[in-house]
Amino acid sequence: MQLTEMTEEVREALATHRPVVALESTIIAHGLPRPRNLAVAEELEGLVRSEGAVPATIAVLDGRVHIGLDKRQLDRVAGDDDVRKLGHRDLAPALASGASGATTVSATAFLASRAGIRVFATGGLGGVHREWTHSQDESADLRVLAQTPIAVVCAGVKSVLDVPATLQRLETLGVGILGYGTDRFPGFYLTSSGEPVDWTVHSPGEVAEVIRAREALGGPESSLIVANPVAESDQLDPALHDRVLREALDECTERGIVGQAVTPFLLEFLMQRTEGASLEANIAAVRGNVRLAARIAAAL
Repeated sequence: MQLTEMTEEVREALATHRPVVALESTIIAHGLPRPRNLAVAEELEGLVRSEGAVPATIAVLDGRVHIGLDKRQLDRVAGDDDVRKLGHRDLAPALASGASGATTVSATAFLASRAGIRVFATGGLGGVHREWTHSQDESADLRVLAQTPIAVVCAGVKSVLDVPATLQRLETLGVGILGYGTDRFPGFYLTSSGEPVDWTVHSPGEVAEVIRAREALGGPESSLIVANPVAESDQLDPALHDRVLREALDECTERGIVGQAVTPFLLEFLMQRTEGASLEANIAAVRGNVRLAARIAAAL
């Protein structure tokens, strides 16, 4: 049963050991407003190419996995209201029913790794939600990353989550973390969450050496998180972030919003109350992650 299609560009790059960077499609379909979402998607692919690597944006279209999208397919993901949001658990039903969907971190990491791609760039990861002791709410990203051998370049986890608890959970699951040029775990919109990281690297070559060492060791197959902070000049003002996040959490409680609806609500609240500043910090972080991922892929 052939369920995956790959662009000729990506196939040739993998066959000839040229650098390839996986990109998620949820940020295009659900993470950014139109028409800017398509412009950013094209920009990110251009950034990968400018660093000498090949972009592989991943999505599911009409029941088939696509590793790499052409212009028409990218336009469709950005503009079609029927494109669903697909996590790892949603892939089989989507493929069996002929559905179309944009892939989240968990689905993209899984599909990219299966395709032989070693580096994946995204914005922020999911994690353990606040009030976990009451809700038991935890992103599927964590379990998939614990079972998927791929390097994930990100700006930490979404700052609306319980960052210390997420880091503890990643440690328990055996997911490695490298701070890129920092000894503090990034805070997504913020340069630092204030939480320490155990290992710091300073160049794409150093990251590549860690990846090679992991592959040589073998053993449990888990992801390597390369935590790349957004530049201080691009981060959301920390005082504004903290104030608006407190307001968002209070509003969430008052409205009784729970489960999967919490994170989208909080992120939308932040964007509205910061007058788009959180969105700009998010995009700046993704740009930096994509550039770094391409340089790591080239170093490999």
